[in-house]
Amino acid sequence: MTFSSLAVNLTPPPQGQGSPNLLLQFLPLGLIFLIFYFLLIRPARAKQKAMQTMLEALKSGDKVITSSGIHGTVVALQDDIVQVRIADNVKVDFSKSAIVTVVGKRE
Repeated sequence: MTFSSLAVNLTPPPQGQGSPNLLLQFLPLGLIFLIFYFLLIRPARAKQKAMQTMLEALKSGDKVITSSGIHGTVVALQDDIVQVRIADNVKVDFSKSAIVTVVGKRE
C-alpha cells in the first residue's frame, strides 16, 4: 500500500448540497421521548392519580390493606393519619400513604 492510496482513503467523502435537515436529525430523539411518555410516564401519572382519589375517598368503615400487608377496618381519619382496627380492641395508627388498597366499602 502506497502513501498516495492511503491519502485517498483518508479524505472525507464529498459533501452533498448543504447539511442534512435538522428536523431529520432530531426526529429519532423525539420518537424515543414519545415512546417513553406513553409507555412509562403517562401510566405512572394515571396510577398516582387513581391512588390519590382512593385515599381522598377513604372513610370510616372501609376495609383496607396497608403497604406492610396488614388487613383491617378504618376506624378514624385525621389529616394524614388513619386509625385501623386490626383485631378486637386493637387499633393501630398508620400514615394515610401506607394504605395501598381499599378491599371493601363500608357495611
